[in-house]
Amino acid sequence: MDSEDGSDTIHSVFENVDEGGGGIFEQREILQIDYVPSEKRIVGRDEQIEKVAEEIGPIVVGQPPNSIIIYGKTGCGKSLVAKHVSKIAKEEAENRGVRLATGYVNCQQAKGNSDALSKYGRAINPPESSMTFPARGISENEYFERVWSVLNEFYDAAIIILDEVDKLNNDDLLMALSRAGEDGSVDVPIGVIAVSNKINYREKMSERTKSSFGHNEFIFEPYDASQIREILQNRTDAFADGVLDDGVIPRAAALSAKEHGDARKAMRLLRYAGDQANKENADRVKESHLSDARASAEVDRLLELISGLPPHSKHVLIALANLTKNQPEREWFRTMKIRETYLGVCEQSGADPLSAERTRQLLNELCFLEIAGSRRGTGEGKGHYSQYTLLWDADIVLSLDA
Repeated sequence: MDSEDGSDTIHSVFENVDEGGGGIFEQREILQIDYVPSEKRIVGRDEQIEKVAEEIGPIVVGQPPNSIIIYGKTGCGKSLVAKHVSKIAKEEAENRGVRLATGYVNCQQAKGNSDALSKYGRAINPPESSMTFPARGISENEYFERVWSVLNEFYDAAIIILDEVDKLNNDDLLMALSRAGEDGSVDVPIGVIAVSNKINYREKMSERTKSSFGHNEFIFEPYDASQIREILQNRTDAFADGVLDDGVIPRAAALSAKEHGDARKAMRLLRYAGDQANKENADRVKESHLSDARASAEVDRLLELISGLPPHSKHVLIALANLTKNQPEREWFRTMKIRETYLGVCEQSGADPLSAERTRQLLNELCFLEIAGSRRGTGEGKGHYSQYTLLWDADIVLSLDA
């Protein structure tokens, strides 16, 4: 019989986990989103790798590179290419006796410019340094000064990758980094690789920042079905020999290409299918496991998107999901109707509701993240109003609130 606190059940679960991830997996980490594969595993991005490397190239001899912006939808290889080029640049620089600092910051996970600088500082700070980069407690200017000090003392050049840069509140960080050498803030050249899911991000940049980046921009197209299939095929050593049914990878690739062209989702789907097979104590991963895995993969992706949002953004999202589920005959809802439902969500959760204007702003932020869509409507007079639609399955959204 299980103990009262459930510890026996928990122990039995843990005992069934081995280092490879169960009998299905050999190296499960190969299917993790943040895993950076070797060059031979990178599919369909040779041209992009070459172009990014050409812009960053001078950094390997300690000369000022061109900073760049990479645009494209989620899962089209932007971050992968940026990390790969940065890694190879560091290796080449070391071969030439150039001390190159490289660091990666996911701006969606950073709480503003200071936090992004703190994360970059910790990434490049060598063990012999006496400098510290606390998570909080010092000003943005002090973080800059500490980063400059570390770069000047220990390095000849630097690369910083700012992933999902559009999640920062402004482009001040982008401008300061791209102009640091010119302004005399630091003695070493800095190459900035900014990555954004929003192709219109440049329109929101200040003129000075646009000038710093010039026209060094690249747009990555989504992967097609054959490319996603090759990407997944290149990761099959994540699994134990012979456990994948022949139809699993083609099916996962076809589903991913049809819905989004997102290699991250495709890998997540394949990983979850393996997890599902493990849960069932199956000795093979079958196409049927993909169906069970899709819902888990979608929940995981949605959680990733909303992880940094304030609580009221989630209340607004739940309101829109409730309307969508309860009125299946309708697809679009006016702001006023969403707000009425939002007030009910706030009451149930014990939260004080925000103003109507702030509610509208939160809806637009959900649109920015491609969780919701918007359009303008015209009333009986000449006035205009906004309508919103949920771009995700309502049941998936509501499961987060369960």
